Amino acid sequence: MKHSSFNGAYILGISFISALGGYLFGFDFAVIAGALPFLQKQFGLDAYWEGFATGSLALGAIIGCIIAGSMADKYGRKRGLLLASAIFGISSLAMAVAPDRNLFIAFRFVAGIGVGMASMLSPMYIAEVAPAHLRGRMVAINQLTIVTGILVTNLVNYTLRNHGEDAWRWMFGLGVIPSLLFFIGALWLPESPRWLVKAGRSADARAVLNKIGGDNFADESLSVIEGSLSGAEKMNFADIFRKAVLPAVVIGIILAVFQQFCGINVVFNYTPRIFESIGVSQDGQLLQTVFIGGVNLVFTILAMLLVDKLGRKPLMLIGAGGLTVLYIIVVRMLASGSEQVSWYLLAAIGTYAMSLAPVTWVLIAEIFPNKIRSAATSFAVLCLWAAYFILVFTFPILFDRLKDSTFYIYAGICLVGFVFIWRNVRETKGKTLEELEGVMMH
Repeated sequence: MKHSSFNGAYILGISFISALGGYLFGFDFAVIAGALPFLQKQFGLDAYWEGFATGSLALGAIIGCIIAGSMADKYGRKRGLLLASAIFGISSLAMAVAPDRNLFIAFRFVAGIGVGMASMLSPMYIAEVAPAHLRGRMVAINQLTIVTGILVTNLVNYTLRNHGEDAWRWMFGLGVIPSLLFFIGALWLPESPRWLVKAGRSADARAVLNKIGGDNFADESLSVIEGSLSGAEKMNFADIFRKAVLPAVVIGIILAVFQQFCGINVVFNYTPRIFESIGVSQDGQLLQTVFIGGVNLVFTILAMLLVDKLGRKPLMLIGAGGLTVLYIIVVRMLASGSEQVSWYLLAAIGTYAMSLAPVTWVLIAEIFPNKIRSAATSFAVLCLWAAYFILVFTFPILFDRLKDSTFYIYAGICLVGFVFIWRNVRETKGKTLEELEGVMMH
């Protein structure tokens, strides 16, 4: 099949709109870093409440994954994306006007439901509409919008830093703007052709596939999708642990958990706290979040160029190995109080951004068989959010007790992750989702 027959502009358009869920993910993920210094003063947060306020997003995201998994199978991917965007917008306004600590955390939990839904549905939707030779790059767009959301939010936070003690309310309230854009864009999206076939709407699926790649692509894709779904019954979480699909499911879950336990997200969420420990001013702390967001964006673009050329496995190995070394250096720098640590933290962000960050989402979106994709993706992302909660909840407590040595823990986890990827992850680039079923089951 010739690549030139594909409607590149249309594929890019629907991938980008779906990936706006990633932008909102990035917003809610990053806004807390800029807001924490204000929230600590406003609500008197200690290490426990600081961790819980940050991690409450992840608890909501776990619920969001469960909702999205069943909703995606029953009502389709598009309606799930529309609901996620509505939840984002409402929760952003609610957090902005929260009168006390408990209500703020409750509204951040609700925001997490939208984040969890989008974190699962956006990459899954893109994987199901993108042709095999473009799939890695298109799914990586989701990570690009996440890091764009992080950078823009960090810039806004930095701009608002001197706008009084209520600056944090503006930081959260501005989330309503991208939420509205995502909702309007999602109204235009076609439904996933794989879901349409599963729902018995093959004619509608053919129309979408035809628009993506023409008649020949539609005929060929429809045939393989129908073959992979033949005899499929309604799937649930219990079905993903059947012996036939378990190898792929276990790999997906471990990769999802490792993406969080590798530790880099404490740098994103607690930049001010880390730099405060070596005497950097509040202005300097927030400026570091901007630098981190910029490096994150540049190296994510690099990952998009490499993921379908170099492949998934080499990038994952670079990420795990690189972080192991960089964390050990970070410990030494923090222990000596050197502001040069910022260069090594930026290097760690760049390493993560071109490897574990986007490639984990690509692998989660593509390694599960069609029959269980919704349930398996939902469970893997659920595990990812549970790992994120544990990571960000424990960091303030660990950092209070262990200080810089906390990063030795993350270095050890990255070393274990490197060995696991080397031994268990198979290359998936260039294969259709249906071809991968044979590769990953053995």
